[in-house]
Amino acid sequence: MTTFDEREKRYERKFQHDQELAFKAKARRNKLFGLWVAERLGLAGERAEGYAREIVAGDFGKAGDAAIIARAGEELAARGRTLDAARLRAELERCAGEAKKQLTSSE
Repeated sequence: MTTFDEREKRYERKFQHDQELAFKAKARRNKLFGLWVAERLGLAGERAEGYAREIVAGDFGKAGDAAIIARAGEELAARGRTLDAARLRAELERCAGEAKKQLTSSE
């Protein structure tokens, strides 16, 4: 195998690793956000975990962050706990940072 081929394989492995890490980080971010919203909805324990799983599962194949924020906003408003989209987006970003921190500390 030539040096070029070896370098190409390294880049392919790195790209694959980065994609897997991004997928895991997004799923963890969504779970953390789901747990945060669940707490504000008054859910705890298994009900909160179930809600967080719904957020994770619902994000795949949908409009992404906008859909998660809209869903959370609607469900919070239905329970009389109105938070604007900017606050929800900020919390989603905080959860993204926490998810990355958790993943990098576990590697």
